[in-house]
Amino acid sequence: MLPLLPASRLASAALLGAILLGACAPTPARTAGSAAAGTPGLQVAAEVEADAAAFRAAFSDLGVAWVAAGRACVARAPEYRVTCPKLPPVVDVAWDGLDVWAAVPSLAQVVTVDRAPRNVNVGRVVRLSAVAAYREDGSAVSYAGAARPGVLGAPSAALTGGDGVDYARVRGTLVRVPDGVLLRGAAGPYLVVTPGGAEAAEAPEVVTAAGRYRLAGGVLDWRDGAGVVRARVPHGPGRVGRVGQEIVTVSAAGTVRRFTPDLSAELTR
Repeated sequence: MLPLLPASRLASAALLGAILLGACAPTPARTAGSAAAGTPGLQVAAEVEADAAAFRAAFSDLGVAWVAAGRACVARAPEYRVTCPKLPPVVDVAWDGLDVWAAVPSLAQVVTVDRAPRNVNVGRVVRLSAVAAYREDGSAVSYAGAARPGVLGAPSAALTGGDGVDYARVRGTLVRVPDGVLLRGAAGPYLVVTPGGAEAAEAPEVVTAAGRYRLAGGVLDWRDGAGVVRARVPHGPGRVGRVGQEIVTVSAAGTVRRFTPDLSAELTR
């Protein structure tokens, strides 16, 4: 017969066994989502990306068009009277000459926002430029329905640069569309028109011959070619662009504001 252990020895053995079992138990895995949620930098970047995707604007010498929360609107110069037609959810807008086009994935069409009603069957389009509609797979088509050069994958942003060439942001990289060249430099979620083409930025901007206009941190500022801040005015979140000789901003709520190039005066309608 085996000798009986004292009660104190039995309790110690039981405690040791529990500790060993606990050490061998698998540790719950951390998901990517929980890691991102605990990383402020990643969370802010995700919020910026979401903002850039949900609220988009396009500027031309004729006015400004925008889409916010799926609703497309246009305000034509010089009256800047806002028009928001009733359409299914829209994901992007762009100027093509006199017309403003809206991308409506549920219809697999692009449709005009105002003026004469027109629609073109183009498939499920996700982004627009002044000359092309880009589908989910990166292929592109003109507003007349003709094939255009595309990109590899769905672009998160697209526009026609100051050089008349299309640029797209694909998987965080800025691409010059016709030749597929990947452009180095900042790869923020906002595409910016420059006199010589386009670039990606971390905040809404536009670059003109007079310098760079940036809308961020509660201000609209103007920096000259050397990067020196020449003027700034208080301003809420929005998008900024050039309309004729004016600097024009629009908010997601549809408030349009106009400024002189030196930001010395806000223009009234």
